[in-house]
Amino acid sequence: MFTSPFPDVEIPATSIYDDLFGDLTADDAARIALIDPATGAETTYGALKAQVDAFAGALAARGVGTDTVVGLLCPNVPAFATVFHGILRAGATVTTINSLHTPGEIEKQLRDAGATWLVTVSPLLPQAKAAADAVGLPADHLIVLDGSAETAPEHPNLRGLLTEGRPAPDVSFDPATHVAVLPYSSGTTGIPKGVMLSHRNLVANVAQCRINLDLKNTDRVLAVLPFFHIYGMTVLLNLALKQRAALVTMPRFDLVQFLENIQNFGCTYLYIAPPIAVALAKHPIVDQYDISTVHTIFSGAAPLDGETAEIAGRRLGARMMQGYGMSELSPVSHAMPYSRDDIPVSSVGTILPNITCKLVDTETGEEITEIGDDGQTRAGELWVKGPNVMLGYLNKPDATAETLDADGYLHTGDVAVYHEGGYFSIVERVKELIKYHGYQIAPAELEALLLSHPKVMDAAVIGVLDDEREEIPKAFIVAAPDSGLTEDEVKAFVAENVAPYKKVRRVEFIEAIPKSSSGKILRKDLRAREAAAAAG
Repeated sequence: MFTSPFPDVEIPATSIYDDLFGDLTADDAARIALIDPATGAETTYGALKAQVDAFAGALAARGVGTDTVVGLLCPNVPAFATVFHGILRAGATVTTINSLHTPGEIEKQLRDAGATWLVTVSPLLPQAKAAADAVGLPADHLIVLDGSAETAPEHPNLRGLLTEGRPAPDVSFDPATHVAVLPYSSGTTGIPKGVMLSHRNLVANVAQCRINLDLKNTDRVLAVLPFFHIYGMTVLLNLALKQRAALVTMPRFDLVQFLENIQNFGCTYLYIAPPIAVALAKHPIVDQYDISTVHTIFSGAAPLDGETAEIAGRRLGARMMQGYGMSELSPVSHAMPYSRDDIPVSSVGTILPNITCKLVDTETGEEITEIGDDGQTRAGELWVKGPNVMLGYLNKPDATAETLDADGYLHTGDVAVYHEGGYFSIVERVKELIKYHGYQIAPAELEALLLSHPKVMDAAVIGVLDDEREEIPKAFIVAAPDSGLTEDEVKAFVAENVAPYKKVRRVEFIEAIPKSSSGKILRKDLRAREAAAAAG
C-alpha cells in the first residue's frame, strides 16, 4: 500500500455550497469571481452567492428538492456557476450533460438519471427540447437561461427566476450520502453510467487538491475545459471558487480566442487537456501574443508526454504540471506538487492527501510493493481509496461491485508504476476506453450503434493513434454479403447518431471479428493487427 507524502487534511462535514460560500467575508464578496470575455462583464463573489441563493429559491418554489434530479446542458458561461450551485443549494442532484450531445444522447441521460428538469441555453435549445419532449418534460420544466418572453415564451429564463427574489430554502441532507452530481462515465468499460458523487466527495476533492495545486485568490484562471466534465467541475469551477480566484469562461476552445483571452485578461493559471498542450508547444501563432502572465499550466483528462509538456512549459516560461484522475474519483487522486521540482513532468505526480493506493498484478492479483534496482516498482493496476471515491454507479450494482471492492478500493483500470521519489507514472490501460481530446469514448457504445446498421454483420472498435499521436476510434467491420457498404457510409452513419468527438475516424473491413470462446471481442488481436500493419 502506498500513502500520500502529505498529512491528511480536514474534510468538513458540510455541503459543497456551505464549503464554498459559507465563510464568504466582505472582502471576498467584493472580489471578482467570473469574467465573460464576450462582453467583459464581471460577477463578484457577493453577486454570485446572491444569484445562487435566488435560483435555489425559485427552484424550491416549484417543488425542486432533495428527491429531484436536474439536467444541466450548458457550455462554460458565467451563468453555469449560478445554476449549478443553485441546484445544489436547493438540495437537488445535478446531472451535467455534454454540450456536444445529440438529442438521442441527451434523452438517454435524462431518462437514465431520472431527471425531471432540464436547464440549457438558446443555442442548444433545439436538441434540448427534442430530448425533453421525448422523456415527457413539460415546457415549464425546461429552463432556457438566456431566453425571454420574445424568444422562448413557453420556458422559464434565468432573469425571470432571479428577479422573483425568493429566499434560498431550508434543506437537510447527509453530505456523505446525498448525491450532489451525477456525471456520466464509461468507467473501465461499457456504455456510460451515472457516477454518484456525494457532497462529501466534492468537498473532499477540493480540500485535497488545495495541497498540490498552488492556486491563489490573485490568480485568473482561463476556464476552457468544460464545467460539465468532472475535471472542469472540480478543478476549475469549485477549486477556483474555494480559493477566491477569478474564472475567465470560454464556451469552446479556439486557439486564437484562447491566446487573446490570456493576453486581454491577464490569465495566470491554465487548466488544459493534452491537445491544447500540443498547440502551445508547436503552433507558430502562440508567439504573436503576450501571454507572459501565465505562471502555471496544469494538464489532465488524458496522458501528456513529457517532451511536449516540457516544450510547452519552456515556451510560455511557466511551470508545467500534470495529474491523474477519473470521474469516479471526483476526479483527482494524483497531481504534481507545486512545492517540488524534482518530479518529471511525464509523471502524474504524488498521491493527494487522505488517499491510499495499491498496485496489483493484473495476472496474479498479487499486490506490488517492492521497488527494483531501477528505482521503480513493476507495473500494476492502480487501486485508489479515499473520501473522494464515488458512492457507486446509479442503478448499476453489478458494475459498482466490479469497480469498487469490499475494502473501498476503486479499481481504476489504469496500469501504473511507483517511483522511489514518491510519484507515479501511468504506463498503459487495462480498460477499453478510448480517450479523444480528453473525452471518454466507450467502444461498446459505438459497436452497438454500428450493429444497428442493416449492412453491418459484425463490428468492433478500438483506439488507434493518428498522425498527431492522438487516440481516435477505428472500426473493424464485417459487411453483409454483396451489400456494397463503404467506409464513407459507415462514417456518415455514426456521425449522424453521436456527438462529434465520438465519430469513427477510420474503418477497416475484415472477414471476421476475433472473439474468445465466451464471445468477448479480442481487442488485443485487433491492436496486434494494427501494430503489424503500421510496422509493415
